[in-house]
Amino acid sequence: MTDLEIRAKLLEAAKMHVPFDGWSDASFQAAIRDTGIEPGLARAACPGGATDLALTYHEEGDQLMLERLTTEDMSQMRFRDRIAAAVRFRLEAPDDKELVRRGVTLFSLPSHGAEGARAIWNTCDKIWTALGDTSDDVNWYTKRATLSGVYSATLLFWLGDESPEHADTWAFLDRRIDDVMRFEKFKAQIRDNKLLSGLLAGPLKVLDGVRAPRADAKRQQTGMPGRWTMQG
Repeated sequence: MTDLEIRAKLLEAAKMHVPFDGWSDASFQAAIRDTGIEPGLARAACPGGATDLALTYHEEGDQLMLERLTTEDMSQMRFRDRIAAAVRFRLEAPDDKELVRRGVTLFSLPSHGAEGARAIWNTCDKIWTALGDTSDDVNWYTKRATLSGVYSATLLFWLGDESPEHADTWAFLDRRIDDVMRFEKFKAQIRDNKLLSGLLAGPLKVLDGVRAPRADAKRQQTGMPGRWTMQG
């Protein structure tokens, strides 16, 4: 079996244990026993143990969201509604809310906070990319940063929401998306306002040099999250 296949089998076996033991070594060991996978192979496929399984579960949800985005007809939706729909699809993707709750608990720990933040950032990157975002400047970062805030806040609200069909969550999400759209409008107004753009000419010129990451050989070697180009 490949590492991907091993992780998939371990994840499926772990799901029944996570609600009781969390994304912990106890759940990981139980999954190894249940699948009969040799412990050495399990550790080789998941060096981080249950944390790797939690991240795999998160990525599984991302994939389900992307698949739904390709099957739903959103052609008549406003763009802000497409963003809201994508976030909703992502929250509806998990098969067990308790698995998500346990994941939030895990990634709220300081030792795993960076991994959790990266997972949410990647989710929001996938949403923007799927919706056709082609920005290659500082907007690439601000869009994903603001949506990460929206997603995180909505996720926490959703976990505690007991309203019918999570109606309160979707209302909360709509309000947060409105905040994002106001922010994007504000950025455009600064650019279009001659007085403000003049006062901020220096900072704006620096930001104009910021570019989105790209998967080229140089970035892979440096590990840099983006790039900067000199503006003439």
